[in-house]
Amino acid sequence: MNRKVDIRMALPDDAADILEIYRPFVTGTVVTFEELVPTVEEFRQRIKTVLEEAPYLVCEIDGVIVGYAYASAYRTRASYRWNREVTVYINPDFQGMNIGTALYTALIAMLRMQHYGNLLAVVTLPNEGSARLHERMGFKACAVFNQVGYKMNKWHQVGWWELALADPDEKPLEPVLLKDIDDNIVWDKIMRDAADLVKI
Repeated sequence: MNRKVDIRMALPDDAADILEIYRPFVTGTVVTFEELVPTVEEFRQRIKTVLEEAPYLVCEIDGVIVGYAYASAYRTRASYRWNREVTVYINPDFQGMNIGTALYTALIAMLRMQHYGNLLAVVTLPNEGSARLHERMGFKACAVFNQVGYKMNKWHQVGWWELALADPDEKPLEPVLLKDIDDNIVWDKIMRDAADLVKI
């Protein structure tokens, strides 16, 4: 049976389905340092906030959301505006299908088109799978912070990875916010091509 894979922009109404993927990472792991599961309304607002400026993508298989990735703001001072912090979560039942690679492939291409210059990823250590994914996508490890998160009765390290999208010797173009993008034809092709990378 052929299964249908789609990568598309998230909608605020996807909040409940996306939260169900995120929930077990909050309650049962140190992958996130969040300790209380957000409400659906809180999660809906997070999606809306990201979508004002940058992509928030979901991967669907046969109409069911199985993974998501987004690029949130990195700090608020003006000179940081070329940076985005990227995040990806996959339903554990669907790991090993290249979904993270597919989502990041689309996300990075879109952020590059928006003129963002540097992407940052934060990973609780150890996490070999996440480290491999980021390095496969071109990220380079750049820092380790010790004892910055206390969860599940233990201190944890986090590693930082970075991916430069801009030439450091050139003045960057101003980022184009997602709400100001109108070239949906190109963006739709990026998402379709990325969906072809999922192995089902």
